[in-house]
Amino acid sequence: MKFQFLNNGLPVEVDFADEDVERIFIPLLERLSDMQKQKGGRILVMLAAPPGAGKSTLAAFLSELADQRGMQPITVIGMDGFHRYQEDLLSHYTVRDGETISLVQIKGAPETFDLKKLTERVQRVAAGECLGWPAYDRLLHNPVEDQVTVEGDIVLLEGNYLLLDEPGWRDLSDYADYTIFLKAPLSLLQGRLVERQIASGKEPDKARQFVEKSDLYNARTVLDHSKPADLVIDADGMNM
Repeated sequence: MKFQFLNNGLPVEVDFADEDVERIFIPLLERLSDMQKQKGGRILVMLAAPPGAGKSTLAAFLSELADQRGMQPITVIGMDGFHRYQEDLLSHYTVRDGETISLVQIKGAPETFDLKKLTERVQRVAAGECLGWPAYDRLLHNPVEDQVTVEGDIVLLEGNYLLLDEPGWRDLSDYADYTIFLKAPLSLLQGRLVERQIASGKEPDKARQFVEKSDLYNARTVLDHSKPADLVIDADGMNM
């Protein structure tokens, strides 16, 4: 099943196998619909995955699939809109491997997100509010406020660290009615991450260096330190 959409300002085209659609994704949508009807109000679903696994693609696809099949609509939002602004990252520093570096050099790590702001918005979404939600533009390298209106009875929030089992972060999933983890091997993630950095404007050598020093570090953090999810999906073998 071919699917096209924009991911953080960049065009994406994927082709999901019909078998996966019928075996995994349709039953998942049916389960979420049943959960919402039983609750009688909004449900918040959290989809976590390491960078490059395809979580944004999967979230957008699930929303499109629900529309095509006449199922309950899904509002998709992401945590990437809670990146700290580029100017902030350039002026703040951290220590990694004994070296003092600016936060912009590890952009995408947990400490480069505004966790307080994210938590406050998640609380409001879980409470059923209608509100604006920011998105991240990879071409601008900054969040853009109020790009999505959060409404409807099924809201799907995707992000790397939604299930991170570390102080502050581990409390986020308490607001979720259902959690999903999309796993993938590091060997698969590395190639995708380099391609993504090149697509956002980096030279190939700089893209590979950034992935080695930052993205793969973040991927290991997610894979090794995430809480168990209600559903685990293996991205290996899927075209995401």
